[in-house]
Formats: sequence, C-alpha cells, structure tokens
Amino acid sequence: MLVDSHCHLDRLKLDKFDGDLDDVLALARSRGVGKFLCVGISLDNMDDVVDIAARYDDVVCSVGVHPLDVDSGLADVEKLKSLATRPNVVALGETGLDYYHSTETKTVQQQSFIAHLQAAAEVSLPVIVHTRDARQDTIDLIREHGSREHAGVLHCFTESWEMAKAALDLNYYISLSGIVTFKNAEELREVARQVPLDRLLVETDSPYLAPVPYRGKPNIPAYVREVAEFIAEQRGISYAELAAATTENFFRLFPRAV
Repeated sequence: MLVDSHCHLDRLKLDKFDGDLDDVLALARSRGVGKFLCVGISLDNMDDVVDIAARYDDVVCSVGVHPLDVDSGLADVEKLKSLATRPNVVALGETGLDYYHSTETKTVQQQSFIAHLQAAAEVSLPVIVHTRDARQDTIDLIREHGSREHAGVLHCFTESWEMAKAALDLNYYISLSGIVTFKNAEELREVARQVPLDRLLVETDSPYLAPVPYRGKPNIPAYVREVAEFIAEQRGISYAELAAATTENFFRLFPRAV
C-alpha cells in the first residue's frame, strides 16, 4: 500500500477523466495507492475538502489557511479548534511561511502560522507546514509555539538538509514530492537519501509538480508511485520497503486517519 500524503483533490484537472473524481481515485488505487489526504488551503475551500473526504472511505482531509491565502481570511485559534472537530479532519494546515512569493504579508503569515501551531497543540493534531525561503523563521516558530508530541510535517520539502535536520530534531516528518525527480534537484535528492526512513512521507501535491516523466503536465495522485519508486532507487532499497515504511509513518503521524 502507498499513501498520497498531500493532494488537492478539489483542484484536480479532470478533463481527461470526464470530470469524474471517481476515475482519478480509481486509477490511483489500481497503482497501489490506498489512502489520500486532501489538504485545505483557505476558509473558502474547507467545505469542499470535508465534503470530498465524506464521499470516500479512503480519503481524509485537513483544514487550514495557506500562507499565500492569508488575504482571503484568517482563522484564529478558537476557529481552528472548531474546524478541527469536523468529520475526517486529521490535521491542521496547510499553514506556514512563504517569503518567496510574498514578503508583504510576512507578519500576517507569521500570525496565522502561530495560530495553527497553538490550535493544533491544544487539540492534539499534527500540522501540515508549507515553507519556502523562510527557513529560520519556520523552525523558530515551530520550536516556540508547536507541540513536540504531535508535531507535523514539512510538506513538499525543497529546502536544505540542515533545515530538514532541524525539523527532524523537533519531531517533524519530511514529505517529498515530484520535485525530487527534477534534473536540477540534486540537493533535494541528498535530503531524500539522508532522512531516516521512519520519518519520511511521499506526496504528489497534485495538481501541481508532476514528477518525471510527467513534468509539465497536470499532476494526479496516481503519480505518487513515481515519486516513491524514485526515492527508493535513490536510497538503494526496494519500492515495497519504501511504500511500507511511508505508509506506516503516515498513520503514525496522522492517527485519526486510521
């Protein structure tokens, strides 16, 4: 079994599937994917991800406000705690910091991230963290406001091994996407080889960032297989071992998903 630990099922491009999400998920299942985490990014799409998770036994969801969506509305600690009680919600996020695309909202991003970390600690849920060009602030805020016991994951990781190690030391997991297969991603491949196997997750982040050989095309959950196979090859282990380990890690990190 394999898990797509981070996908945006409400945003998939369904043209080739006659607009039917059932067919997208069926294709992924036929390739061994047995669980999907549909991730919320704003107050506007929370109902959508919760509704999708309610429709499928093998889909769970998260709720949160992405750092690039803070302008669309923020959720304070109490609001996030309330949202965490919705059916099939297994995590808060994605949240975090993105200084690559926006520095104007840096302060608001930090406030939102802190709220997610505090709410997650209070309701004993993990946090799904987006981080880009904000290495030190991300680690500092997790260290100051996060829960070590429940922790979370740095998803679609694209940063350095030094940052990965700092996150691992805070009991976080590292999730890798199709970016690891890109030609210019050697630094990330080094991370893929070094992260302890019991702290590694795989994801698509679909519909974005399709792995080689689909790079440049719309991504779908079925392609998490390519991500897993590539990482297994980098680590010198079998695909079956990589799939089993990352699946076990997923359910350890997101116990509500069981």
